[in-house]
Amino acid sequence: MNGPVSWFSSTRRLIRILWTVRRFGLDELLVSGAASTSGSPWLLRATRWLRVGTIREPRGVRLRLAFESLGPIFVKFGQVLSTRRDLMPPDIADELARLQDRVPPFPADLAMAEIERGLDMAISDAFAEFEREPVASASIAQVHRARLHDGTAVAVKVLRPGMLPVIENDLRLLRTGATLAMRLSADARRLRPMEVVDEFDHYLHDELDLVREAANANQLRRNFEGSTLLRIPQMYWDYCRRNVLVMEWVNGIPIGQTERMRAVGIDLEKLSRDGVEIFFTQVFRDGFFHADMHPGNILVGTGPDDFNRYIALDFGIVGTLSEHDKRYLAQNFLAFFRRDYRRVAELHIESGWVPPDTRAEELEGAVRACCEPVFDRPLREISLGVVLMRLFQASRRFNVEIQPQLVLLQKTLLNIEGLGRELNPDLDLWVTAQPILEVFIKQQVGWAGFDNKVRQEAPRWAQLVPELPRLLHGALKAQASPAIDPEHRRLLEQLAREQRRTSRWLQVAVLLMTAILALLVWFHLRQ
Repeated sequence: MNGPVSWFSSTRRLIRILWTVRRFGLDELLVSGAASTSGSPWLLRATRWLRVGTIREPRGVRLRLAFESLGPIFVKFGQVLSTRRDLMPPDIADELARLQDRVPPFPADLAMAEIERGLDMAISDAFAEFEREPVASASIAQVHRARLHDGTAVAVKVLRPGMLPVIENDLRLLRTGATLAMRLSADARRLRPMEVVDEFDHYLHDELDLVREAANANQLRRNFEGSTLLRIPQMYWDYCRRNVLVMEWVNGIPIGQTERMRAVGIDLEKLSRDGVEIFFTQVFRDGFFHADMHPGNILVGTGPDDFNRYIALDFGIVGTLSEHDKRYLAQNFLAFFRRDYRRVAELHIESGWVPPDTRAEELEGAVRACCEPVFDRPLREISLGVVLMRLFQASRRFNVEIQPQLVLLQKTLLNIEGLGRELNPDLDLWVTAQPILEVFIKQQVGWAGFDNKVRQEAPRWAQLVPELPRLLHGALKAQASPAIDPEHRRLLEQLAREQRRTSRWLQVAVLLMTAILALLVWFHLRQ
């Protein structure tokens, strides 16, 4: 029974999508690309002949309106597309960035039933008070204000019911559309639509698990414990499930309401600098960053404990960076602003993100052509996010595989820069970021970096060092055990004589290295 029903639902949804595509003239965009590629302008003429009326809006506006008309999942898809400025044409990315994460709420009775299903208890058993009217509504979930029985004010986030089958159905249709677009249009193939749909799939499924979101929040809360820059609300784990999240209620002013903040005495210049420091601290100190910092997810505290402090909300999307990623980014940023393009090219090759046979001078020239127009402007006008984006674009011809975590970082950096310069148009992003980057580099190289690594590895070496003589003896014995081909015996005997001449020095070197490591481990374990 489910098969025919599912087929009917998918078919009905597909018909609506196709009608929306035609209604907003998106088929003309696709067919024009196919016509220009195949040399068949009759396709474009046929599309125009079939359409009633004239489409006057720009293509970005039409795409945004189409996503809005198709509902929450496509609104979310448009938001993800707007962040892929390494793939999207600027006019489309700018227009899709206008999509707001605000959709009509679903009925309170449905929300309460979903909460009771998730918590396996009645609303009255979980909360002393519960406000039926939601305070916020988004594509995936909505938020209600409530109060626990101990008097604690909380925010209750609940997923829209029945989202998973809708999402799976729309994702199937998006993949079908991406496949069709790639067959019809060379431009579509260049934009890699299947890759974008896969990325969207990953984001959506992460956001459908509110336990994961609560865990992300807890990690950020630990990272900024005691910080005067950023506050993360407390999660109440007894009330957190895959479809329900309950966290501390926090009061503040949405960061986009600058006039309200000025009226209560918020220092906007300090706030702009703090935002940059928070971002770079998350990236280079923690390697774990809030990756959805648009204005709807940030408040500014007004209470005595939170005054002039960022308050982050909605932790469904976070980014993580390895030590390798952090070193690469930090050194690249420093090389960018020193205009050391040769070093930027070398870092790309050393990282393994370009083929090893890439000529450094060719990559250096591409990076120089990308960055010089930017750096002819004052530093306070330079966008690090745009620099990173242009680097991605310039690197594509060298077959650079852009890592997903770096795209997420670039998107977040653009958000932070936009917020910072809205608060303070004269914000010099580099002045704020440079000290953090230089401290990080100093911690990674030289004696400080060596000392940190030894401290991290000391427990492992404490177990390994006593075993080194036995392991070395076993390795040498294993090497000597295989049978020797008589034809090669004479050559091996010559090599053995040469080896005996140097073995004494080798033994001394091994013993010295072992002693030094043992002393370092002993020294750090005693501290």
